[in-house]
Amino acid sequence: MDSPSKSYLFGVPIRKALFGFILLLSLASSSVETQIADEPTAYQMLEQYDFPRGILPQGVRRYVLNQDGSFEVSLSGHCEFKVTGGYLLHYKRKITGTVASGSLTNLRGVSVKVLFLWFGIDEVVRSGDEIEFYVGPLSASFGLSNFEECPRCRCGFDCSAAIVSDL
Repeated sequence: MDSPSKSYLFGVPIRKALFGFILLLSLASSSVETQIADEPTAYQMLEQYDFPRGILPQGVRRYVLNQDGSFEVSLSGHCEFKVTGGYLLHYKRKITGTVASGSLTNLRGVSVKVLFLWFGIDEVVRSGDEIEFYVGPLSASFGLSNFEECPRCRCGFDCSAAIVSDL
């Protein structure tokens, strides 16, 4: 009786070669997943540069941080909310700038409404227990405690009051 013919790939039976390939593929994909899971979030990265996580709203989809400190943050959409002092902040879907320990410079994509005009915030500096936001030569300082939590779009830091007022 003739044995069924076997197919070979590089001298190895196809079935064994296919099994080995699938095994390698699954190991490689689990390694990539582990590497991605080990990446710090944008909020954790801010903390590594001595900023509170709450200067970024909830909803960061991804970020890129280059070796020279330049960065790009992508939010799930445009975001607005009020902060202490009644200022309205607006974050575009894409925020760019340069980060170093205690400073964000060349900032693009974040603006503040003062009275009825919008101004781009181009620099943020940590100074002790204060965060200073610069609009050109002008600045406003806020205590770190204002940024312990990440604000939510539309309601900011006080979402329970916003929900009640919507009812």
